[in-house]
Amino acid sequence: MRGFHLRRGDILVVVLCLLLLLVLSLLIDPRQPFPFDGAVLDWLGGHLRGPIGDALLQVYQLSGVHVSAFLVLAALIYVAARRWWNDLRLLVMATGGILVIIDLLLKPLFDRARPQDKLLEIDGRSFPSGHAAGAVCFYGAMVVLLAAHYPHLRRPLAIAAGLWVALVWLSTLYARAHWPTDLIAGGAVGLAWLMLCLALWRQGRCQAE
Repeated sequence: MRGFHLRRGDILVVVLCLLLLLVLSLLIDPRQPFPFDGAVLDWLGGHLRGPIGDALLQVYQLSGVHVSAFLVLAALIYVAARRWWNDLRLLVMATGGILVIIDLLLKPLFDRARPQDKLLEIDGRSFPSGHAAGAVCFYGAMVVLLAAHYPHLRRPLAIAAGLWVALVWLSTLYARAHWPTDLIAGGAVGLAWLMLCLALWRQGRCQAE
């Protein structure tokens, strides 16, 4: 399609992300934890107790499905109200597509159980993490489209989004909602999908000019 292209750097990112997912899928065993995973969760559980741990649990709950759905809906309404139709397509593809990829395709394929001794009531399969993938797609897409309209906010938006996503990942591990390899795999899938969505987004911008 005219205007649709993945830049060389984007292709490299997508390939590396897919390779990382492949490697992790070969390393993990759905029936028992990968040693690295257990060591990380045990270390966090032993060092982040007390007020810090309580705060991380609050962060995890704030980043849960209901709050995330509200944020996505608010973003869609804002973008639609501004008549940024190409940006609206980006958000719908990035957030809706990643849910299908993670929840309907990859999680049933790998069927990995979540960590034992979870600190919150959490159901569902574990690998790859939809929490991680969704955060990368949604906040990454928001940074790109907002920076396109408000260039002076590019750096603070990127820093704020990066810090928030890192905090969400940390809270997810502390809550023992996912294994570390779940997050790495989810982040890789989310980044690869975001790169493809951005290629279509750039196509729309080229056609509008």
